[in-house]
Amino acid sequence: SSTCVMLSNGTLKVGFFSTFSVFSGLEGDSDLQFLLQGGDLLKVRSSSWKKTRYFRLQEDCKTMWRESKKTFKSKQTFSLDDIAEILMGRQSEGLKKNTEEQVESRCFSIMFKGRRKNLDLIASSEEEAKQWVKSLQKVVSNINNLSRQQTTEHWIFSCLRKADKNKDDKLSESEVKNFLRLINIEVDDDYAEMLFKKCDKSKSGYLAGEEIEHFYDLLTQREEIDVIYGEYAKTTGFMSPQNLVDFLMKEQRGKATLADAHKIIEKYEPDEHAKEKKLLSKDGFLMYLHHPEAMILNPEHSEVYQDMSQPLSHYFISSSHNTYLMEDQLKGPSSTEAYVRALLKGCRCVELDCWDGSEGEPLIYHGYTLTSRILFKDVIKAIKEYAFKTSDYPVILSLENHCCVEQQAVMAHHMSSILGSALVTSPLGDGMPTNFPSPEELKGKFLIKGKRLNKLEACFASETAADEDTDVTEEEESNDEDEGEAEQKEKKKKKLKLAKELSDMVIYCKSVHFHGFDDARKNLSFYEMSSFKEAKAVTLAEESANAYVRHNVEKLSRIYPAGKRTDSSNYDPVPLWNAGCQIVALNFQTTCNDMDVNQGRFLVNGKSGYILKPAFMRDITTEFDPITLTRGDWLKHKTLHIMVISGQQLPKVNKKKSSIVDPLVKVEVHGVPADVAEKETRPVDNNGFNPEWNENFQFDVYVPELALVRFVVEDHDSTSDNEFVGQYTLPFTSLQLGYRHVPLLNKNGDLLPSAGLFVHVMVMDAE
Repeated sequence: SSTCVMLSNGTLKVGFFSTFSVFSGLEGDSDLQFLLQGGDLLKVRSSSWKKTRYFRLQEDCKTMWRESKKTFKSKQTFSLDDIAEILMGRQSEGLKKNTEEQVESRCFSIMFKGRRKNLDLIASSEEEAKQWVKSLQKVVSNINNLSRQQTTEHWIFSCLRKADKNKDDKLSESEVKNFLRLINIEVDDDYAEMLFKKCDKSKSGYLAGEEIEHFYDLLTQREEIDVIYGEYAKTTGFMSPQNLVDFLMKEQRGKATLADAHKIIEKYEPDEHAKEKKLLSKDGFLMYLHHPEAMILNPEHSEVYQDMSQPLSHYFISSSHNTYLMEDQLKGPSSTEAYVRALLKGCRCVELDCWDGSEGEPLIYHGYTLTSRILFKDVIKAIKEYAFKTSDYPVILSLENHCCVEQQAVMAHHMSSILGSALVTSPLGDGMPTNFPSPEELKGKFLIKGKRLNKLEACFASETAADEDTDVTEEEESNDEDEGEAEQKEKKKKKLKLAKELSDMVIYCKSVHFHGFDDARKNLSFYEMSSFKEAKAVTLAEESANAYVRHNVEKLSRIYPAGKRTDSSNYDPVPLWNAGCQIVALNFQTTCNDMDVNQGRFLVNGKSGYILKPAFMRDITTEFDPITLTRGDWLKHKTLHIMVISGQQLPKVNKKKSSIVDPLVKVEVHGVPADVAEKETRPVDNNGFNPEWNENFQFDVYVPELALVRFVVEDHDSTSDNEFVGQYTLPFTSLQLGYRHVPLLNKNGDLLPSAGLFVHVMVMDAE
């Protein structure tokens, strides 16, 4: 009972339930074979709990299973989709704490997306550990590079395999119903029976072979795509290159030539016969629409496309608050992994709260709380290793320094020896600078933000003058730093002594107290910057918006959450960006709307963590005020039309077998107050697989360069709050027009592999 199915890569799939390998180019690959064969690894949970488990990759090439040596019971442990990073050696907190140094070369950890705990493992030899890491990295990378069409197919196939309970390569009627539930579509018994009978041509009471293929085709049919395709497929039921050009120009509002159409057909058409005739079939058309270049985000904005040669103060900078915390601010764990996660998400400003430790080694934790403690040097090592994996642009280390002079010298030594020449310890170029260097000039570099004994100009004074500086600096006023009452009382009693070695490392980000915009303009150098508690910053952004915007043309501002946010909740970053604030620090470990919007702001420009502010926010004489919106270059009134057409493979919120989502879609605009808006569709009952809405929304957008558009899918509940299903946020200026698929991210900000929305976008100049 085998069948052949044409897959999106144009290959025939023989035997519907046999191995479905999505790895084009990896068939027969030795690394893939190694994982499929599997092997014994020592799993480490604590210093006393270390047990051998047999791990191997399943035939779906996506799911990892493990078997206990004692019970021989095997169970699914994780999907390769869930892996965030594979760490070689004793890098995780667990391995550092629970293993000895001599096993360093045999250790590795699997770090997962979201809040899931690491899997700490020890191989029997260094070679074997390297083989596991290399093989996992290769296969995970391959999964991440799959097209959405391939991901969808892979997902449907694995659900079909799950539904075939007795593994006979056939589907009974009850197995068909089970499958429909697995893919999140609730169908009444009559419809399921009708679908089953329609496909059961042999009247055998089960589906096999071509009947399953027919069932698959019926399920994956997209009526809305059929309509659009039918409108333009004027060449014997296919799209010719000219038909495709007509579609691209009329519907997608793009510039397109026949040469572009030929390239699309060559790249996406799965049927070789159609490709030879230079025609695009409906399957090829759908594959093209699923490809990143045709989705809602302008593909040119996925790369670094902005001018990166402007002064640092001209950019919004992706920034994290209390980066070392994995959970809350009072008793949660501190971890080097929190830095790894933030840096991998493109964060470019991380925070280090430094305190005296025993044996002369400084520690990082949240002072006067029960949060756990980690070594300063381990954090610097983790930052060095992961700083430039996602982005090449500079990383700012924001130091909150509570250490004695001796341990400050140790901090300086660790940063100097670990970060080496990547650490900026003197101004770039010759002579005293008058402005910041650019992200481009600072590529691959680390900047220290902290206190400094003297002005930067002292670097260029005579040696004697520099030596006259005292090693004592008056503490900043207590409302300037991110601290609790206990800390504030402690500080009032004493002044902080500052080690010259550490002071000298502060070049472009010297922390000073803010005494008002006039004082800053008259008395502060460009490199002297202030930190503002969220409430103070919001007040300034509301009451002195234009002054704040001007201040942020030449100087950096860092904003941090209120001390009362002990649960690590966040605040809305948008009003602070509207005032030109660059370093708007959020709790990266917390999943919330504010982090979604932050991820949307930094989604573009190659996820570099730097976004160039609009020109009207880079001009010291600007009249821009986001609150009053007086006339100026920033006013470019647009009307945004969005039609929410349909959804695809929306995941279950509640993992219970019988629960199906009732999805609705919210479309939000974030930006200056005049642009903030939200509209929502009606809910569709019991269909997460292919719901249709066909609802139109219209928005007025006055300052498009600061606006973000957010799509949110929720599971409607009439008796309680709706539950979050997925979302996608992107800058207004990065929208592609026409018919577009919208990918969806889960609450942790990771891609939901096959879920999405299908929408139509139009932007018009308002009258």
